[in-house]
Amino acid sequence: MTELAARARALAGAGGRDDRGDRGGRRILGIAGPPGAGKSTLAGRLAEALGPELAVVVPMDGFHLAGAELARLGRAGRKGAPDTFDARGYTALLRRLREPGDGTVYAPAFDRSIEEPIAGSIPVGPAVALVITEGNYLLHDAGEWARVRPLLDEAWYLAPADTLRVRRLIDRHVRHGKDPARARAWVVRSDESNARLIAPGRDRADLVIGW
Repeated sequence: MTELAARARALAGAGGRDDRGDRGGRRILGIAGPPGAGKSTLAGRLAEALGPELAVVVPMDGFHLAGAELARLGRAGRKGAPDTFDARGYTALLRRLREPGDGTVYAPAFDRSIEEPIAGSIPVGPAVALVITEGNYLLHDAGEWARVRPLLDEAWYLAPADTLRVRRLIDRHVRHGKDPARARAWVVRSDESNARLIAPGRDRADLVIGW
């Protein structure tokens, strides 16, 4: 963890102020990987190590389509698949975040207690040098998702052992209201299908981590 924090800090420094006080431009670190890989945990620890004045986490999950819209589209049973997110909205936000400007940019978050995105939840002030964004499809190369990788200054891919990752996923679904049998069935049917789709993205990462 110490080495990863140092690498993130160096990236943030590249986007900080120079000797004259001018900004060199904000940097964006992307953390990708399959469901249950520990992306949000790592992103949170990095942000904590760097401090809120230097780094802020902006999760891809804030761009989940709302439950009502998924139901209208007939995609509620596939929640978490690439077409259940607002990928265009996500890439548009990344473009805004690359050029800090003078004002605060507000990003959405995802509330797992209600399984819904919440707009305007994460303030990213103009002085923040590093945005850490994390999510399944940052290195996916299909459709609008292919536009994400060029917007990242550096991309990491988390690749823990599958047995550990699946156990984390089942435990997560149970914590958020599914009974164990239903949680396991969802992981096998939905999460693992998405994991197979995501796996080729590791070849587009700058760093692969067995987290």
